[in-house]
Order: sequence, then C-alpha cells, then structure tokens
Amino acid sequence: MSRAGADGFDAVVVGSGPNGLTGAVTLAEAGWRVLVVEAAPTAGGGLRTEELTLPGFRHDVCATVLPLALASPALRAMPLADEGLRWAHPVVPFAHPLDNGPAALLHRDVARTDAGLGAGSGWRRLLAPLVADGDGLAADVLAPLDLPPTAPVTLARFGARGLWPATILAQAALRGDRGRALLGGCAAHSMLDLRQPVTGGYGLFLALLAHHVGWPVAVGGSQALADALVGRLRRLGGELATATPVRSLAELPPAAAVLLDLTPRQVLEVAGDRLPAGYRRVLARYRYGPGVFKVDWALDGPVPWRDPAVAGAATVHLGGTLAEVAAAERAVARGGHPSRPFVLFVQACVADPSRAPAGRHTAWAYCHVPLGSTVDMTDEIEAQVERFAPGFRDRVLARHTMPPRALAAHNANEIGGDIGGGTADLRQLLARPVLSPRPWATPLPGVYLCSAATPPGAGAHGMAGAHAARLALRRGAHF
Repeated sequence: MSRAGADGFDAVVVGSGPNGLTGAVTLAEAGWRVLVVEAAPTAGGGLRTEELTLPGFRHDVCATVLPLALASPALRAMPLADEGLRWAHPVVPFAHPLDNGPAALLHRDVARTDAGLGAGSGWRRLLAPLVADGDGLAADVLAPLDLPPTAPVTLARFGARGLWPATILAQAALRGDRGRALLGGCAAHSMLDLRQPVTGGYGLFLALLAHHVGWPVAVGGSQALADALVGRLRRLGGELATATPVRSLAELPPAAAVLLDLTPRQVLEVAGDRLPAGYRRVLARYRYGPGVFKVDWALDGPVPWRDPAVAGAATVHLGGTLAEVAAAERAVARGGHPSRPFVLFVQACVADPSRAPAGRHTAWAYCHVPLGSTVDMTDEIEAQVERFAPGFRDRVLARHTMPPRALAAHNANEIGGDIGGGTADLRQLLARPVLSPRPWATPLPGVYLCSAATPPGAGAHGMAGAHAARLALRRGAHF
C-alpha cells in the first residue's frame, strides 16, 4: 500500500552521504518512492572526488580507502557493479614504516604478515581466529544491536580483546616494534587517546578487514561509489535534488518517513522546536571528536619511500613506534598540536592510476587536531612524510590544504573538522546519540536519524542508513 504524501513521495532523505544514499536505496528496493535532498551541488558527502590541485588530478576530498564498503552487508547486497562501480586493490593493503629496519607490512595473507613481522610476533595468533569468520564478525560489528548475533563465539573473542586500550592490547598480544606499530596505526583511526578502552577493538577490526576483504579504492575516485548508489536509486524510481539546503522540516514535502543523514547539532537546527525538551538536551550534550587537517598533493612521480616495499601500499601510517603514535594522539586528545603527529597518508594511484595523468601521482594525508583548530599543520605533515620518504617535497607539483573549517564548509556533517560524526569512545559508542535499542528513531513520528552519529558509527558502510530505513519499513509510521 502506498504511503506517499501529496507530492507522491513515501520517504524523504536529507543528506546524500553513504548512509543517506544507502537508506534511500533500501527504501526504494522495498517499493517506496524516495526523494533525496542534498545541500551541496554534488551527491556523496564524504565520498566526493574533485580536482583540488591541477587539471587531471582526481582527489578524494574525504574517504579514499573503503574496506567497510566491501564488508557492509547492506552494500554487498546491492548490485552496484551494474551501475559501473569497480574496485582496485593495492599489492599491500597498508604499511607502517619505522626509522630503523624494514617497514611493517600488512598483507592479505595472515601467515605472510606474521612471518614478515618477525619470529613470534603474535600477529597470527591474534588475528587468524577472527579472520576465519570475517563475514560473521563484520555483520555483528556493523549491526551491533541486532540479536542474536550472527557469530556469537567470534564476537565474544573479539570483544574480550577489543575492549582493551590499544596500548595494552598491543603490548600484551604482540612482540616487537613492528607488529605493535601496525596495530597502533589501525587503532589511531579511532581518533581517540590510545590508552582509552575499545581502541584495541578499532585496531583489530580494521586489521581484520584488511585480511578479509582488503583495503581497496574505487576506480576513478570514491565518487564512483556515490554515483553507483545514485544510479541504483534512480533505476528504482527514486529522485535526487542537489543544491537544496534544508533549514527546517517544514520545508520538506509530506511523506511517511523522513531520514536525516545529519549530526545532532544539525538535527537541532532543523527540528529543534518540534523535539521534546529532554531529547533536545541529549542531542545538545552530544560530543564531537578531534578534527583533521588535510593536505592533497599533485606529484610528478611516485613517492620516494626509503623502504621500496611501502610503494605497494595505498595506505601508509606515518608516526613511528606505537609509543610515538600513542603520544601524538594523547596530545591531540588534550588539546595540543604535536610536532610529530600521527599522519594517515594515502597514495591511491598505486592501485588506481586513472586518478592522475600518465606517470603522475596523487597523494593526500591528514593528521588529527583539536576540534575547530586553526593551526596550519602542513609543515608538520610534510616533515613526517619526508622522515620516511626523503625527497618527497621535490615531487610536489601543487598542494591543496583543508583545515577543519574548510572541511566543515565542504561537508556540513564534519563539525569542526570531525570526519567521524562525533567522538566514539566507550560511553558514546553505547549511547549514539541516545541510549536506546532503536537509536535511529526520534520522538517525532516517522522521523529517523541515519548519520554516523548513530550505530555503527563512522565509515563508508551505509549501515546506519540501512538500519534507519529498515526501522521505518517495519514501523510504517506516518509523518
């Protein structure tokens, strides 16, 4: 039975990031007529790709390496290859160079990784049992409120280790600087002090994904994933309206359901006067995490890594030993700007040469900074790259910087440069944004949240959108 409003839409989705688009497609696949409205001129949110430096150099403005997209049950169920989406895998999913000796390399094969980290590293013992049931564990982590879990034994094993701080887990389970640094670099994606609980889980899960599905890039840029989702939506009869900012729910056409791919601060702006006071207070207390300072480069050739093996990795974690990475992240958590920050570096052309003119390369990097920071971290980032790739600056044809304010201007969900949609420490992981078995629902009938500020949190997996859409389908609520 149709639930369409006067304008013929069963659902309206505000925001076209991976969650908003996945939620829209999920509803469209159920036969609902869906409208997606996006404030920016291009759909995609954190998946947009643009020529930021020079003509012919394609840069991902936010996300590039997308293992969560391959692991996501929602995205895997969609025939996105029919919309032109193709994946490219680097030879090495990711690398972590050190000052002394060869870089730590994570290979798709667990045993090969373990052997490369040195005798008795402990990597295989820690990761192999999780990788063996990678599909089940990924499904449970990305649907944390679904009961019963798909893989209860593996999930329990993961939880027993993942609840630990990354610093403690790495010291207890791994031997040697290389293995510990490899895990620490993954854990630093959490944007938390690595001495906090659950940071070990972030590291384990990202390492597991590298072994299980790889750390791929979308051919042509991350925009290709967004375009494929838009293509799927339109094939199912859905519509997209870009350059259409929404300042109030009253501006939306009537529909049975409204999905908001917005963070709590924005939800208060568009719906605050209609929300109950208690819910408004909860949203107002929602905490955002650190921001990032990002630099994109157009390069005249490949990065001159001191260890040539690093050239095969699309993702490179720069920061030295686990102790150095942890110290840098602790400084940011305390409001500082470390002189040697942890730097996430991506050289997508090693997997997808189509992103730059023949013989040229693109690269980008970011470091974490306090929320809303105005400090220029270009020199500190490039110094970390030069530390492990002497002569890097000589390869730079052009650079483009994005401090937190520029990131927020490009994507309104990135409040203060927070690309994760809010801090994800243990407390806010459990109450995201509220403590509820159905945190995607709001007190307003038919209005749902579907951004990274809801479970399962940050990443280009689309699962928050899928969860919100499925809840809307089950409830069939009228707006």
